Amino acid sequence: MTEPILNLEELLKQGIQQRNVSEVAALLVEMEAVDIANFFEQLDQEGQKFVYDLMANEQSAEMVLEIDEDQRRKFLTQLSSKEIADEIIGEIHSDDAADLIAELSEKQQDEIINHLDDEEHAQNIVDLLRYDEDTAGGLMATELVKVSQNLSVIAAVKEMRKQAEDLDEVYSIYVVDESEKLLGTLSLKRLLTTSSASKVLDVYNSKVRWVKDNDEAEEVARFMQRYDLFEVPVVDSLGKLVGRITIDDVLDFIKEENEKDYQLASGISSDVDHTDNLFQMTKARLPWLFIGMVGGLVGSRVLQGNQSALQAVPALMFFVPLIAATAGNIGVQASAIIVQGLANDTLGKDTYKTLLKEVSVSAASGAILALLIFAFNLLFNHHDFTISLTISLSLLAVIMVAAVIGTVVPIVLNRNKIDPAIATGPFITTSNDILGVLIYFAIARMMLHL
Repeated sequence: MTEPILNLEELLKQGIQQRNVSEVAALLVEMEAVDIANFFEQLDQEGQKFVYDLMANEQSAEMVLEIDEDQRRKFLTQLSSKEIADEIIGEIHSDDAADLIAELSEKQQDEIINHLDDEEHAQNIVDLLRYDEDTAGGLMATELVKVSQNLSVIAAVKEMRKQAEDLDEVYSIYVVDESEKLLGTLSLKRLLTTSSASKVLDVYNSKVRWVKDNDEAEEVARFMQRYDLFEVPVVDSLGKLVGRITIDDVLDFIKEENEKDYQLASGISSDVDHTDNLFQMTKARLPWLFIGMVGGLVGSRVLQGNQSALQAVPALMFFVPLIAATAGNIGVQASAIIVQGLANDTLGKDTYKTLLKEVSVSAASGAILALLIFAFNLLFNHHDFTISLTISLSLLAVIMVAAVIGTVVPIVLNRNKIDPAIATGPFITTSNDILGVLIYFAIARMMLHL
């Protein structure tokens, strides 16, 4: 039974403070890379270097991959290009290596690649760096197990053993022809139950799902989710096998995309976290705050333009916040459902059917809310029937319009290759606030003859 992480961390702190090399090294061996990374981020530069130097290359490389991107970039400045190449890049898979190197300057990228002793590994990294990070090529690793269709089963097993040495896990064995085109997969069970003299050609499964290297990463994630795949092969435009994508690569991508979408929905225009400096955080937040301020100014102008109506029926003023807030909430709810459907590819192609369904839901919700506010105004606020009806009808109309906007805007943005997540934040809230107040006063003027 292993010692609890918190206890190990306390012992590590003491060992680092005392610079007890043997004790710290022994404790690090007992810990997982992800736990070391969490502890590592809390140390100063001197402490980080002390811990790093006591770790085996394989463990330290895994740990570096787990560190926050900004922290990692800062730490790597303490290492030379040769140290990064020998101690980190040479110990990790090509996809992780390409992702890490891509964070560095072009000059340092060239230096690190030139320091790599394994030329094949270096070439794989260079090939991966050519792909956009949001494509299948940007997600894939080139390390895999493949055998030629012309090999005998016994020869294929020998080849597989040799290739498997570079992999932590082997999920699939791929079969290719003489030109490296993907033909299918080879079942381990078939290998164990087939005569060693048989050819791979006679026992492989030609039914294989694959993605192209230029497919969008988001589509790859949906594809793997749809078919419950742990791994999917990647082919180029000629059908040649160029890599594989594992489920952990996809989960990392989904996590990053969710973080970006959450920030967009919150009105933050670029990817930031608590470690960024004041300028970066202000720059990311200011655009939407400015838009919100402009929306508020427009709203105040709408109120000024309806001063005569407010003077004639002062009670109208009390319901402006209710109308604006309800419009914003309904719009955000509708857009959130649509954005989720777009992300999961469950929305379908019939836009009108989607719109009708969302408007119907909002109409039902709006009717209930309108009846409640109508009864409240008659029984508790003692407004006359016409004013109470005006407010209720305005609320219903605002809810319907907000639902349409919340449904249509994300779909339009998505079709124009703009991240629809921005629709769920201040954009929808601000636009519906303004429209809600405009509709409210338009209906009030008409019904109350103002």
